[in-house]
Amino acid sequence: MVLAGCSTPDAASDPASAPSTTPSAYTKLPSTASIGHCGPDSGLTHSPGTLTIATDSPAYAPWFVDDDPSNGKGFEGSVARTVAQRLGYTPDRISFVRVPWSEAIAPGPKDFDFDINQVTIVGDRRESVDFSSPYYAVTQAIVAMEGSPAAASRNLNDLTGFRLGAQIESTSLAAIEGTIRPQQEAVAFETNEDAKVALAEGRIDALVVDIPTGFQITESDLPKSVLVGQFPRPNTVTEFFGLVLEKNSPLTSCASAAVDALYEDGTLDALAQTWLVDSIDTPILE
Repeated sequence: MVLAGCSTPDAASDPASAPSTTPSAYTKLPSTASIGHCGPDSGLTHSPGTLTIATDSPAYAPWFVDDDPSNGKGFEGSVARTVAQRLGYTPDRISFVRVPWSEAIAPGPKDFDFDINQVTIVGDRRESVDFSSPYYAVTQAIVAMEGSPAAASRNLNDLTGFRLGAQIESTSLAAIEGTIRPQQEAVAFETNEDAKVALAEGRIDALVVDIPTGFQITESDLPKSVLVGQFPRPNTVTEFFGLVLEKNSPLTSCASAAVDALYEDGTLDALAQTWLVDSIDTPILE
């Protein structure tokens, strides 16, 4: 999706029809695969008979639990397991590997079947990788230290004088540069962990992350940090997360078919309600 006020390329799903803002809402991508033809005997996977799923290290809550993608806990952990099950892969037929976020979206061959790691579907990324249908709709949020000048911000313009940071190559960084447009150059970090340390040490004034990660940081990860607010949502939801696959992967349509099925039967909404905090009461920074 295009960020509000940002020139970020359009999402793969081309959501011209304004979807709702429920966690799993999206404009459905066409799927040419039957899920029944995607299982262990399909010959479509990187390792014969095994579905290889990738994510970064560490695997953060609320997306995963205990840094263990294989336990099926956390929102993305449970989505990964459920997608695999819909495709016909039992736990003994699933393998998890760790791949850095930036490497997962880089061009070239992949040693996994799909990656799940809060990757927003953005048009220019599709030149390098495939995306499944979206499994989650998200907006960006601002995290600052309690009592700091940045924490007192009430709109996006209030943030322009601060030193802001986000993960490198992320839509959070794009939101800083294209929507807030601060007076100082945004600081890009290899990981959100590095960015959190910088915020705690005062090397940046505020951090931009997706809002579920913002809740996790303020409630568990970073003492005395606060969620300042969330970016405004226009008539459509700001961003969509998708599973990442190798460019022209034979499993892309299979992954989309599985995600579509989870959307249609309400599973994605149920998983979001189980693992993710509702953002409805978070202030909107216009």
